[in-house]
Amino acid sequence: MNTVFFLLGANLGDPLKQLQEAVREMEARVGSIKQLSRIYESEAWGVTDQPTFLNLVTEVETHFDAIRTLQIIQSIEQDLGRIRLSRWGARLIDIDILYFNDEIIDLENLNVPHPYIQDRRFTLVPLCDLAPDYIHPFLQKNNQTLLEQCIDPLDVKLHSKQPYV
Repeated sequence: MNTVFFLLGANLGDPLKQLQEAVREMEARVGSIKQLSRIYESEAWGVTDQPTFLNLVTEVETHFDAIRTLQIIQSIEQDLGRIRLSRWGARLIDIDILYFNDEIIDLENLNVPHPYIQDRRFTLVPLCDLAPDYIHPFLQKNNQTLLEQCIDPLDVKLHSKQPYV
């Protein structure tokens, strides 16, 4: 069994609904959801001229390997209407693999741990809801330390609506 942490984000359409649908699809197609973070709202990172994002982190147990897991989440994104037009642009749904067990994977289409974990508060804040003591396998620091050292200036705040997804 593999343990995977995913970051989910949305800022187009009905972001809350998109996150709920993505979580349902992940449970049905990827594996058992062990934990869900709270939902957070943040300004866009990278390309800033776009609506604010809603983000959450999930911990999932799956029988699939990393490549198959990536294929499944990309299929979920596509089924939920994701169109890849620009890097860091607005989107109906985005699902990123943050950690896959404690593996370091460096492939053309998959880098794990996600290469920007330590640079993004919108990732680290919900990740610390679930796994503050989890050690980043490459940086050898836990998520809480990464958050404390993160220089990302963007504000990440708890979203006012916290539905059961």
